[in-house]
Amino acid sequence: MNRQHRRAFVLLGAVQTTVVFTLTAIAVPLPDIGREFGLQRAELILLSAAYGLTFAGLLLFGGRLADRYGGRRALAAGLGLFAAASAAAPFSPGFGELIAARFAQGAGAALVAPAAMAVLGAVFPSPAAYARAMATWGGLSVLGATAGNLLSGVILAALSWRWTFAAPFAVAVMALCLMPRLLPPTAAHRGRALDLSGALLATAGITSASYGLVVTDAHPWTSAGVLVPLLGGSALLALFLYVERHARDPLLPARFLLDRRRALALAAIALSACGTALTFVILSLDLQQTRGWSPLETSAAFLPFALALIVSGRAAERLLGRYGAGAVTTAGLGAAGAGLVLLAVTGLDEHTPYAYGLLPGLVLLAGGAAASFAGGAVLATADVPLRQTGLAGGVLNSAMEFGPTVLFAVLLTLGSDARSLAATGAALAALALLAAPAALAAPGFPNRPPPNP
Repeated sequence: MNRQHRRAFVLLGAVQTTVVFTLTAIAVPLPDIGREFGLQRAELILLSAAYGLTFAGLLLFGGRLADRYGGRRALAAGLGLFAAASAAAPFSPGFGELIAARFAQGAGAALVAPAAMAVLGAVFPSPAAYARAMATWGGLSVLGATAGNLLSGVILAALSWRWTFAAPFAVAVMALCLMPRLLPPTAAHRGRALDLSGALLATAGITSASYGLVVTDAHPWTSAGVLVPLLGGSALLALFLYVERHARDPLLPARFLLDRRRALALAAIALSACGTALTFVILSLDLQQTRGWSPLETSAAFLPFALALIVSGRAAERLLGRYGAGAVTTAGLGAAGAGLVLLAVTGLDEHTPYAYGLLPGLVLLAGGAAASFAGGAVLATADVPLRQTGLAGGVLNSAMEFGPTVLFAVLLTLGSDARSLAATGAALAALALLAAPAALAAPGFPNRPPPNP
């Protein structure tokens, strides 16, 4: 990796980290936002999920746009929308304007994330270099999520929750300015159809079904407010699958997900993302509302999580080369599951000291999540041709958003925060057992075919 490669990776990595930072940066300020706008818990949950709804719903289409028009061009368009929404959010006079800005941020991020991965493929055309870059790339998402919790508390203590939107705006503008100099041009594949019908059905189906799950915190499952969007979204997704089977150039080719390792990797990423997001939101609210901690103290509680995450992420690349991506992913799932169960048992008791009530579970979760993200990212993008790097980016980021949006909403309906954490930990452990037979056969750094002339 020469100096130009490093600079390009740092820029793209900063963009990817910021996209996920924006997802979680609102978790710690939620109580303050609720008091200022007079919001109930259900409205706070919806506000937290709004960004993820459009992000998850539009990612597949964003990946197709990146493949068709070129990654760098799509990245510039997405960053422009992301920056504009981030600039508007701090000036929101009420809940409606703020949630609209969060929806717009998510739409911009849905184009930015897969486009950044498409450009990454042009920066590292060598299969080995690309796989090693993906090992680091996988950890950037959970690092961004952690940074959102840490920095938002510091910002809230010094200024106001409105300043949490300054960092996404600044990074987007910086990236737009540096792109022409640091990022290589990417090929456009204009011969590919956009599959607009598939894109509309997928976007509407994912967004509607996810919204129906999110509002279960405020309405019973049998209410029209839940059943209409949930059943409507499910019907749209079923129609999407039917249309894709007959499309000449489908938005999501079925064979792309038929690879067992890729399917397990995407499931690992989705569950790990769900576990970290669930932990951030539950603990951020619990520490402030139950234990009476300040926003700064709440952010400081996640500092050991961040340190464990960085150390584990640095070790993950060496472990991938030695033991293989499958083994690292499986071990990470087991460790993350154990951390969540430990948090469910000891972490939510306000009388249990932080040192042995929260800290052990947070460190275990961080180490496991870093390993599962790194190994999962390598497996999910293995053997993907350059013309489908945008699709791979869309699918990978869809898994990252599916966890904190859909799975998150489902698990919150289990009746208590402890049950939600324990159920997620059990699901991670079960997936580790399911993935174990394939783990030993997975290579350390899978290759992908060279680009077509």
